[in-house]
Amino acid sequence: MRPVIPYVIGALLFGAGVYGVLRRRNAVLVLMAVELMLNAVNLILVTADTTVRAALPHGGQVFALFVIVLAAAEVGVGLAIVLQLYRLRASVAVDTVRLDAAPASELDEPRVTTS
Repeated sequence: MRPVIPYVIGALLFGAGVYGVLRRRNAVLVLMAVELMLNAVNLILVTADTTVRAALPHGGQVFALFVIVLAAAEVGVGLAIVLQLYRLRASVAVDTVRLDAAPASELDEPRVTTS
């Protein structure tokens, strides 16, 4: 098999992931798009490992394993953040989240300062 085919498929998958990150409004779908990009990188790493064996034996497969572990950690942390966001705002829409504002509970209470 020619190594060009997996490289092109990996590039297309990565492009679809970038499009998903830039265009999606739902945080869960953004996480899925990031996973798609990581899987595209895994495909390219394994393809590079099979085509170029002189530098490191099985180096691409080891890096792909590290990317899989990183993706699992990213899913755990990302879904925890999405669940907390849903509990606070009752929405997981990315474009409605203000990152510079305090939570609603802190805005309702007046601040008392003592001198």
